[in-house]
Amino acid sequence: MRFDTSIVRANYQSPLGPMTIAATAQGIAGVWFEGQRHMPDCSGWKLQQDHPLIAQAIAQLDEYFNGGRAQFDLPLDLQHGTAFQQSVWQALLRIPSGGTTSYGLLSQSIGKPAAVRAVGAAVGRNPVSIVVPCHRVLGADGSLTGYAGGLERKSALLQLEGAALAP
Repeated sequence: MRFDTSIVRANYQSPLGPMTIAATAQGIAGVWFEGQRHMPDCSGWKLQQDHPLIAQAIAQLDEYFNGGRAQFDLPLDLQHGTAFQQSVWQALLRIPSGGTTSYGLLSQSIGKPAAVRAVGAAVGRNPVSIVVPCHRVLGADGSLTGYAGGLERKSALLQLEGAALAP
């Protein structure tokens, strides 16, 4: 993924560990856990803790982690992915809080039923963790599988949302 040179970032201490939040003039472009797979090198991005969109994202994440928010209301900038990745990320936004889906069902929902592996790869490269809820995608048997931020965090996020998980 290539990110705009005007992107700015800030640090956020979530209950599940340190995070980086990034924004462009169009919207939130990244929410990553520290050490998350596929996190870009953001060391060259300007640190701007008081950026209005980032401040809004931090406030909404605080509400989410405190159980007071089920949906996010943030402008997003997802242009840094391919058209296919963007279609998968848009489909993720339709999974309700407390709900889950499988990679196969997600593939069907975007009209690409044979593209399960490609959908899985796109889910794994979602740059806006939690806000674009890739943690709500489970294996075909309901098992916790592949989360770039770590399976412990995926489990914690689903429990916070009250999702029914397979034993």
